[in-house]
Amino acid sequence: MIDKSLELEVDLLHERVCSALSDTTRIMILYLLAEREMYVNEIAEALDAPQSTISRHLKVLRERKLVNTERQGTAVLYSLMDERIIQALDLMRSIMSEQIQAQAQITQIPGRDKE
Repeated sequence: MIDKSLELEVDLLHERVCSALSDTTRIMILYLLAEREMYVNEIAEALDAPQSTISRHLKVLRERKLVNTERQGTAVLYSLMDERIIQALDLMRSIMSEQIQAQAQITQIPGRDKE
């Protein structure tokens, strides 16, 4: 039987973190913020996306406590709340990469020379 506290934690993980990571743009925003603090217009420019779109994604990341905000006059500076989110993303990317490599090895035709 599954521990109820584990089930609650997994529910919270899904609600707060996984849902926030369900969009490629939000993941890319996190990677940008891992490099340095940025303003919304800088993020929009780096991702070649409308500022309104980036603002909507940042709102989700703020609500899920994945980014910090610091008001500087009328502008808002964004940063990562916790660097470990990048470590988690990198770990998942590593797993995916290994799975893709394993799949590629399975689908190679034996005895065929590489070009």
